[in-house]
Amino acid sequence: MIESYGTLYAGHVDFEEVGFDAPALNDRWLTEDKLNSVYNKAESIAKVLDDNGFDIFWMAEHHFQREGYECLPNIMMLAVHLAHLTKNIRIGCGFNVAPMWHPLRMAEDFATADILTKNRVVFGVARGYHTREVEVFGNPMTDADANRELFEEQVEVVQKAFNQDSFSHKGKNYTIPPAVDYRGYELEEITLVPRPMKRPVDCWQPIVSASERGLKFMAKHKMKGIVGGGAKKGGSSEKVIEAWRRIQVENGVEAELGENLCVSFNFHIAETEEKAIKEVGLFFEENMKMFAPLGFIGGLDEGQIEAINKGGVAARSANLPTMEDAVNAGGWLVGTPESVAEKLDEIQSRYPFLKYINVGQAIGTPQKVIVEQLEVFGKEVIPRVSPDL
Repeated sequence: MIESYGTLYAGHVDFEEVGFDAPALNDRWLTEDKLNSVYNKAESIAKVLDDNGFDIFWMAEHHFQREGYECLPNIMMLAVHLAHLTKNIRIGCGFNVAPMWHPLRMAEDFATADILTKNRVVFGVARGYHTREVEVFGNPMTDADANRELFEEQVEVVQKAFNQDSFSHKGKNYTIPPAVDYRGYELEEITLVPRPMKRPVDCWQPIVSASERGLKFMAKHKMKGIVGGGAKKGGSSEKVIEAWRRIQVENGVEAELGENLCVSFNFHIAETEEKAIKEVGLFFEENMKMFAPLGFIGGLDEGQIEAINKGGVAARSANLPTMEDAVNAGGWLVGTPESVAEKLDEIQSRYPFLKYINVGQAIGTPQKVIVEQLEVFGKEVIPRVSPDL
């Protein structure tokens, strides 16, 4: 049954205009003050979650986004700050992009955040998807195989550092420690200082392609997964949920359907489903402008993506997916608090071992709307679905 509710904020500003008729994504170049406003926005979201029954606030690491869409480059530092402004919620790294880090630096920083917040920061890693970010830091993104190999080795290094009193590692990308003299002896092992308070450390990863290799790696390292797109019966996410359970069992993890998994939705609450769909229409369009060119909206051809980049009439005449399509596919929960709660009840009846749910707003949604929506969800949906929380 659902025991934990969270939301994700990747760090978008409040735009003056949104939607297909607003400035094209690549034409946005915002002021420093505007870009820096994401920190006040993160504080406001954290506080409303803390006051309204939520368990976790996920944030995403991204870099160099002068366009204003994902503007939080150091989420572990921000997590420590937010933990000291709140009392109850955990702060999730959703996710640190491992190929932009040295794995020992990432392990040290997380352990430090864990200690300073008394175990309120949640560890999460991902491979990345912006070439501008990963390649600028000198690591592979366009070479998908090299990116995956690097990521997998980094996770192995981090887990050794967390869980072993001292360790060594020799792989394709890292030799730890190097064979050097140190104060009269040759280094053979090192110890991470500090180490996280609670071990083993739960490690989360997004499930995007749901490849057999990726899921096997996660199961081998006893990681937990976050999948987007909801959990509609017969939908694409249902196949991912089933595959994740199968692969865990095949790799020695005792898991039921929905276990060690978080399912994510976008949501919007209003007096009717029709009104909710209308109110989020422009935010839905802005979200599509951001993610379609990156390949995160399936089924689009090159002409449709080009039309999205052009915006305006070109986008509106390109036969693009609509909000109604997204709702029917199960990725959006819209309607009254009662109807949204009913949809979540149906999901937890199908997946009684599913403990984690994420609900959030599309990129482009202003702070006022995000805060209002999360407050309504916390006060009117969570008690209906999980009355014992």
